[in-house]
Amino acid sequence: MGFNWMRGMAPMIVTVAFVSACQTVNTTHTGAVGIERKQMMMVSSGEMDKASSQSYQKILQQAGQKNALNRDKEQVARVRAVANRLIPTTGAFRPDAPQWRWEVNVLTSPELNAWCMAGGKIAFYSGIIEKLQLSDDEIAAIMGHEIAHALREHARERASQAMVTNIGVGVLGAALGVGQMGTDLIGSVAKVTFELPNSREHEIEADRIGVELAARGGYDPRAAITLWQKMGKASGGQPPQWLSTHPSSESRQQDLAQYAARVMPLYEQATQHTKPVK
Repeated sequence: MGFNWMRGMAPMIVTVAFVSACQTVNTTHTGAVGIERKQMMMVSSGEMDKASSQSYQKILQQAGQKNALNRDKEQVARVRAVANRLIPTTGAFRPDAPQWRWEVNVLTSPELNAWCMAGGKIAFYSGIIEKLQLSDDEIAAIMGHEIAHALREHARERASQAMVTNIGVGVLGAALGVGQMGTDLIGSVAKVTFELPNSREHEIEADRIGVELAARGGYDPRAAITLWQKMGKASGGQPPQWLSTHPSSESRQQDLAQYAARVMPLYEQATQHTKPVK
């Protein structure tokens, strides 16, 4: 009886030990927009970056085989030019981020989509640029939002939450040496990055950090509001899945307007050198 009791308790002991080993961190500095929230992480940054890199390369390979990778040189140059101005600004939130192995590519697809995987792996779909007739400021609004998800390591956080949910299967198996956590992580990267809607909390953080990144890069942060309006019209009043349906359109625009106003001094400072001297 005693042996059976201990045997039954063993998985629980391993589970408790595994969960207690999780990190509780704040992945970024607060910035001018004041983002400060502790996050529970079970997956390491290194594991997530490696899995994201492998998933990203697979997506690029598949796009290349379909002749859907960087087909429009002018379009690619535009997107990369915005990225080149935003990437240095990421240091305001994470000193290590400007040195990430950033990659920026455009995929030919009618979808209204864009994303940034862990470690700075960015993809824009041609459909979102062409159908919404995006200005550079609006491209920066989207890119800033997506980069913000990577800076805050939302995909890592969501993967960690998924592992807690499935602790009795995947994580416990890995803890006992019989699982395939690495393989499972690679397979889940796309889902936690761009296939499933982000939580309301993650979307709000990405919105606020995104307008600050745009402002610091010299792009008008108020473009996030016009972008949202375009998204609403193109999606029949509802935002596309990648932009989440949690915050209402009205409340989201109000929040964006408030935080765009907060970072306007950063925008004015970034663009000061381009203004004509009177």
